[in-house]
Amino acid sequence: MQAKNQFEAAVAASRRLNLLDDETINRVLLAVADRAEEAVEAILAANAEDLAKMDRNDPMYDRLQLTPERIAGIAGDIRQVVALPSPLGKVLSQTVRPNGMKITKVSVPFGVVGVIYEARPNVSFDVFSLCFKSGNACILKGGTDAHSSNSAIVALIREVLESFNIDPACVTLLPAGREATAELLGAVDFVDVIIPRGSQGLISYVRDNAKVPVIETGAGICHTYFDAEGDLDKGRDIVFNAKTRRPSVCNSLDCLIIHRDRLADLPEIARPLAEKSVLIYADPLAYKALQGNYPAEWLQPATPESFGTEFLSLKMAVKTVDSTDQAIDHVTRYSSKHSEAIVTENPQTAARYEKAIDAACVYVNVSTAFTDGAQFGLGAEIGISTQKLHARGPMGLMELTSYKYLIEGNGQIREK
Repeated sequence: MQAKNQFEAAVAASRRLNLLDDETINRVLLAVADRAEEAVEAILAANAEDLAKMDRNDPMYDRLQLTPERIAGIAGDIRQVVALPSPLGKVLSQTVRPNGMKITKVSVPFGVVGVIYEARPNVSFDVFSLCFKSGNACILKGGTDAHSSNSAIVALIREVLESFNIDPACVTLLPAGREATAELLGAVDFVDVIIPRGSQGLISYVRDNAKVPVIETGAGICHTYFDAEGDLDKGRDIVFNAKTRRPSVCNSLDCLIIHRDRLADLPEIARPLAEKSVLIYADPLAYKALQGNYPAEWLQPATPESFGTEFLSLKMAVKTVDSTDQAIDHVTRYSSKHSEAIVTENPQTAARYEKAIDAACVYVNVSTAFTDGAQFGLGAEIGISTQKLHARGPMGLMELTSYKYLIEGNGQIREK
């Protein structure tokens, strides 16, 4: 019953939120950004409670951890959202029919957005800022690992909302248990869409059990193909950045694909990885090229399980191919359709790769680490959609809207 009351309150809040003007929305978001920076110590104290319960070697530890720098970055992302134009009320198309009837297609909020996510408390800020700016109430279902952090963040946001006399039910945090997840997945009369953000297991569970429509934000199994005509310096730097910048996030590199003709360059491409103790699972040809040129304790023969794995840690696979077509085939088989890259100086090869690879984001001579709403100029993101209906890639403000048709006339009636 408590969950139903929370859902009903969110629906009521969404209706009132839809009537707020853009100036008020922006002032609230700026106040949330300011308050986040002012409350750093309180947020970090709550985060420390969560971190104390997690093994430091767990790949999720880095995702869970907040720092003063990360909180400053979160506040900066919120301010970027403020700087963006409102996605609401945009005229998407307009026609006048022969009978004089004017039909206008305009962008509108979903209404109530449910988000289920794991140990990433920054998501609480991201989801609220994007939903609030796009006129949506949000219902958050975080994991038990981050419940103290999420509770502190949502309490802060609600305090700001109340200070503006805005219904705090615009953002609701559900209990951390599984019962709340089941209730949210079945809230067909209250929630317009659910967006899962986390592991493939979480995403599959939500997709298989939800009665509410789902937008999938997929796990990242990301590849970089170093082509026969790839630039060595670019390739080395791109591979190092994509693998080691933040190995626990979904846009990090999981598999380097290398053309057989460039195996002699593999030790140089891998050299910086050794400085970060990256464990490499290499196929036979790549293993031979790296043996004696890469620390033995960080080099292992690849197994079938090495490919198609999202490592979320300092591990990666290496696959050797004879052609671009073989590289495309390997990506097609193992990709999660999140982010894929090619390193090549041949524009025809690059164009072929861009056209053939089925992924939300395809990069040419760029690190996959850029798959991020802020990096795409979206302010923040609610997730990276790997599906093809409604939204694909980083989900920003426009992806949190639907549309409706407004029909205006002067007494027209339909005779047939």
